[in-house]
Amino acid sequence: MSKHEYIIEATSRANVGKGASRRLRHQNVVPAIIYGGTKDPANISMSHNQISRLLENESFFASIITMNIDGVNEDVVIKALQRHPAKPRIMHADFQRVDANKPLHVKIPLHFINEAISIGVKASGLVAHLMTKLEISCLPRFLPEYIEVDLAELGLGESLHISDLKLPEGVSSLSLSHGESGDLAVVAITAPKRAEEPTPAEAAAAAAKATAGKAPAKAPAKAAPKAPAKK
Repeated sequence: MSKHEYIIEATSRANVGKGASRRLRHQNVVPAIIYGGTKDPANISMSHNQISRLLENESFFASIITMNIDGVNEDVVIKALQRHPAKPRIMHADFQRVDANKPLHVKIPLHFINEAISIGVKASGLVAHLMTKLEISCLPRFLPEYIEVDLAELGLGESLHISDLKLPEGVSSLSLSHGESGDLAVVAITAPKRAEEPTPAEAAAAAAKATAGKAPAKAPAKAAPKAPAKK
């Protein structure tokens, strides 16, 4: 189970609504909700500085988090995060309680390895990351921090799909549960685009267009005749 030292100190809150949430944000506090399991949803709040520091860790999004609410611990995972559109501010967070006997549905980061030594890159190909996270299903004890995608044997013009990934024990892809239509491409190596040389007719047309707008050169002005010298 991907369980780390991630602990959030939270406080229950009774006041809800836009006005109450706005007042909390002015105090550098983030309103949040915790739901799931056999308990009713609970409105909570936490320090903005605390949650901001935790969000700097990629593994935080794929970990079992200890939520300490008024001194009582609960295991949760983060499900949604609302950020300010223009400022580095967390506006709201959603957490889901973890049941050890029920599967989790979470998005796990993909780590791409061996890009530089892949067959396609050695042939001057360009790597295109088509997915950066994979939505999976697993019991909490099987939750991985990330899933590796090995590009070593990927050739030029080839791609890897979800079905090509080696998923850890106890982990399945939610996309593949939809059948072949859910077997999306994860990464591809494409050939670099080359500028096509113009045909002789295209080159002549371009030259004519470039000179069409130019004014004809003026003839040099004739010098005025010199007056005869006085005797």
